[in-house]
Parts: sequence; C-alpha cells; structure tokens
Amino acid sequence: MKTKKIYLDAAATTPVAREVLDAMLPYFSERFGNASSLHAFGREAREAIEKAREKVAGVINAKPEEIVFTSGGTEADNLAIEGLALAHPDKKHIITSAIEHPAVLETCKTLEKQGYDVSYIPVDSEGIVDLDRLEQEIRDETLLVSIMHINNEIGTIQPIKKIAKICQEHGIYFHTDAVQSFGKLKLDMKKIKVDLLSISAHKLFGPKGVGALYVRNGVKLKALLSGGGHEQGLRSGTENTAGIVGLGKASEIAVKKISGNEYKNIEKTRNKLLERLLEIQGVRLNGSKEKRIFNNINVSFQGIEGEALVLMLDKKGIACSTGSACSSHKLEPSHVLLALGLSELEAHGSLRLTLAYPLTEDEIEYVTSAIEESVRKLRRISPFK
Repeated sequence: MKTKKIYLDAAATTPVAREVLDAMLPYFSERFGNASSLHAFGREAREAIEKAREKVAGVINAKPEEIVFTSGGTEADNLAIEGLALAHPDKKHIITSAIEHPAVLETCKTLEKQGYDVSYIPVDSEGIVDLDRLEQEIRDETLLVSIMHINNEIGTIQPIKKIAKICQEHGIYFHTDAVQSFGKLKLDMKKIKVDLLSISAHKLFGPKGVGALYVRNGVKLKALLSGGGHEQGLRSGTENTAGIVGLGKASEIAVKKISGNEYKNIEKTRNKLLERLLEIQGVRLNGSKEKRIFNNINVSFQGIEGEALVLMLDKKGIACSTGSACSSHKLEPSHVLLALGLSELEAHGSLRLTLAYPLTEDEIEYVTSAIEESVRKLRRISPFK
C-alpha cells in the first residue's frame, strides 16, 4: 500500500488558511502598532481589532461589544466560570456535565477547593446530557450551568437551546464551550439565551493562541488578569493584533461555509467512511449517530489499544487521535467514553477521526484499508482475547 498523507485530526487543530495568513502578515511587521497607543500606528492596530470583533460577533449574531478576545478557548472557559464566580460570591453552586473539556472540569475542581459545590450531570449512552437531572439539581444558590455545545471527542451536539431555556426560567447563568461548533453550526445569540460562549481560532483554520469569550450585555464578570484594563477591563495585556485579525478573517470565511455546501460535502464523505469502518468486526460507534457534528467519527475496536493503532496509522501517513488531543499524554481512559458506559478496555480501544476537508474516494479507501489492516495486526498480538 503506497503511503499517502491524510490529516484526520481537525478537532485537535487545523492549518491556518492561506487567506487568514495573508490577512495576518502585515500586522507582524508593517502595521505593528500597539492598539492602546494614540498615534497613527496604534490607531491602525485598533481599527483592525475592532473590525475583527465585528466579524466574530457576526458569526453568532451578537453585538461587537459583547466579544472579549482571549488567548484561546481554555482562557475563555476559565474567564467565564471563575470570572462569574468571583463577581457573584454569594452563590456557590455550579452545574456542569460529566463529559466537559478539562478547561471546564479543572476550573470547577479549583472552585470546589475554594468551597464551591459542583454537580456533574450524567449523560446517556449517546453522550446527551440528562435535562431532567439538570433541572432537578438547580437550587437557590445555583449560579451557573456550563454545558459544552459539541463534545470534542465524540462530536455529540447538546440541546443548548433547551438548556438555555431551563436556565432562563430559573434565573441562572448559562455558559457553553462552543470551541468545536463556532463557525461550523449556525448560532444566534438573539434566539438562544446563552450568557457566555467560548471560542477558539485554531479549530476553524485560524491561528493558535487566540480566542474569544462572548459575554452577553449585562453579565458581570471579574477579570482574572490584572494590568492595564484591556478588553473592557476583562483581559489585561497588549492585544495580539495579528492573531485577532486572523480570528476575524477565519470567522468571515466560516460564515460563507455555513451557508454553502462545503460542510455538507464533508458530512457526505464522513458518512461513507463511517459506513465502511462499521463493517469491521468488533467495532462500535461512540456517541450519537444523528446528533453529531458533521466531521466527527469516534469508534472503539474490540481487543486493541488505541494509542498503538494511532501510531501504526501515523506510519501510514494518517493523522488521527485516541481520546482528546489536550490529554493525549495521559494513560488514563477517556472520561468521556467512561461516562457513556464503556468499560476501561473499550475506552482504551478508541479512535477519533475528524475531517478538515471532504475526502476523495481514494482517501476513503486508503484510510479504511489502513485501519482494517492495522486492527488485524494488533489483534493478532493483543493480550485481550
């Protein structure tokens, strides 16, 4: 089998689009001003940042002043949860789910050490949050519900419109980590009562090291960083002008993709690949088949170890992952897959494939054959019979 190079780890990161890079380049050397400076160089940088803010806001039908730029999705999650907690010290209860990203779970654990009570809502076998249980957990002292829109491992789409309605009825704040959905699914902050929403550039062909937090007008947060009071006093530090411009351009491109056919074409080829993979003996799909982002596949293979499979596929030029990229150095089984009811052995045998582009028929054939061959080899030497 001739080796190809196929990138199937878009949920971990994506390459910077050429148009995004072209938009960014002038702000590294020619238009290098500090956006807080009063002179022409500074004003030029400030104008670029504000134009980018408008583009990011436009993706979710928000107001530009509701966008706060951060260093990425992790900082946005931290600012949303901890910043809200610091601003409302009288309420010490938070609700989240068992399958959140570590940026949310670790922040909640930090708050637990400071006296907060956190309820971790279970999910069903498809990874959908139990809404009845969520509503039952709401108390007088509940401050916030934080449920991600799309899970980064299994691609499950949560019913955030229903969650937002529950939160609104009970007068509590709702935060969603939308890192995997921003620029991919249509989101309208005027129709969905989300109070805080986290964004990352590098998941949609933008640069690493930049993201944003949508903060609905009227929501009070306390800054986590002390300094010059940048970003409406919520994120001190000289703005990453080039990165912000990149996020703005990536957002502009994403709006066109949402209304076009590219995402539909990715889904068609994803479905073909998934259909082929499910023909392999001893395989199971993790997560929902229907309520799933268009580019995600997560499957478990009986009797093998996922990391060994990833390494074998890497030698064949196929880039993919097992579990989350943010915790790939850990040897523990995925907390997300365990929450779905998988055994530790099943969770260890997982493989995540996330498409950045539509696949060709040849690529689908190559990936399927490579996985099937690798699984067969691993099973021959596996101690798990």
